Amino acid sequence: MQRRNVIVVGAGPVGTVAALAIARRGHSVTLLEAQARIDDSPRASTTQPPTLEILAELGLIDEYLRVGLVARTFQFWDRPTRELIAEFDFARLEGETAYPFVVQTEQHKLANMAIARLRDMPNAEVRFGEKVTGISQDGNQATVQTEQQTLTADYVVGADGGRSTVRKSLDIEFEGYTWPERFLVVTTKFDFQAALGCCLRNYMADPEEWTNLFKVAGDDLKGRWRAVFNTREDEKDEEALSDASVRARLSRVHVPEGSRDYLHLNLYAVHQRVARNFRKGRVFLSGDAAHVNNPIGGLGLNSGIHEAWHLAALLDRALRGEGVDLDEYEATRRPLNIKYVQEQTIANKKRLEEKDPASRERRFRELKDMADDSKRHKAFLMRAALLERA
Repeated sequence: MQRRNVIVVGAGPVGTVAALAIARRGHSVTLLEAQARIDDSPRASTTQPPTLEILAELGLIDEYLRVGLVARTFQFWDRPTRELIAEFDFARLEGETAYPFVVQTEQHKLANMAIARLRDMPNAEVRFGEKVTGISQDGNQATVQTEQQTLTADYVVGADGGRSTVRKSLDIEFEGYTWPERFLVVTTKFDFQAALGCCLRNYMADPEEWTNLFKVAGDDLKGRWRAVFNTREDEKDEEALSDASVRARLSRVHVPEGSRDYLHLNLYAVHQRVARNFRKGRVFLSGDAAHVNNPIGGLGLNSGIHEAWHLAALLDRALRGEGVDLDEYEATRRPLNIKYVQEQTIANKKRLEEKDPASRERRFRELKDMADDSKRHKAFLMRAALLERA
C-alpha cells in the first residue's frame, strides 16, 4: 500500500478539520472512521469566534453560517426566580476578531462539510467502516492496523474521541476524574425565547437542578432547542430517561403542560480528563482523544479544532523539511487545555450549581459587575471565547 504523509483517525469535527487543513497544504491524507457514517446525534454545537476564523481559512465559513444560527449574546439567569442576572455581548469583541459572535449548529454538519471537500481532492481519501485496532511506529514511519488492512504514514493524528484507540495503543494515561452526576439533554421544538424572553444561549443557575437552554439550527434549519439538566447523583438511567421524569424537568423550566413533547434524549457521563501526553513519536492526539471536559461554555470542541489547526501547520513544516520542533504541539496545547478549558469549564459548572446562599449571591454579583464594566466585560468574553489563548 502507498505510504501517506498523514493518517487521521476519527472523522468527527476535529479529525475532519485536521485532515482538510493538512490536505489543503498539499500533503497526502487518509481519514479513517470506524463507523459507517457520521454520527448525527445531538452533541457539541457552539462555535466560538477563533474557530470561525479557522473555518474561514478552510473555505467553509459561508456554508457554515448558512446552516447555523448566529448568537451575539449569552445570558445568566437565576432559575428559581426567573431573574436575568447578566448578559454578555460579543459585539464588544469587534476589532479583536472578524466574527464577534458564536454560531450554533450541530457538529456533524461541520464534519460532513469537511468530508465533502476532502472527497474532491486528489491527495485525500476518506474511509468509513475502517476500525483501527492498533498503532506502531519506528524512526521512519507510523503503522496503523485496521480490521481490514495495514497502512503506513509519516505521521498519525488520533482524533478518535474520549475512548481513543490511538491513545490506548500508545499506553498514554488519561488523567482526571468523572463527575458523580450525569447530564441529560432534551431536544424540543418548544420556543424558550418566546416563552421566557431569553436569548439563544442561556445558563440558568439552580442549587438543586440547573438548566442550560440553547437553540440550534436543526437539519431542516427550522430550529430546535436543547435543554441540558444535571441529574441527581443517585438517579438511575431508567428514571432520568422516563417520560414522566423528562416532562417534570421541562415543567420546572416553565414549559406548559401541553408543550412538553420532545424529539430526542441524550444521557451521558461527564469527565474532566487530560492525556498525560499529546504526542508520542510520530503520533499525536487532538480533541476528545487528548482531553474531555464538561460542555458548559462550549469549549471542548473549539479547543480541539484549534489543536487540529495548530498541528496541521506544524506537520506541514515538518513534511517540507523545515526542521520544526514537533514537541511544540504538546508543550503549547496541553498547558492551554489545563489552564483555560479545564479550569474554565469547572468554574462554569460550579457557578450554576452553587448551594450556599451567600456564595450564590456573591457569584451573581460578580457576573453583574463584570457585565456592567466595559473593560471586564470584554476580558470575560476574550477568555470565554478562547480568543485570549486561541
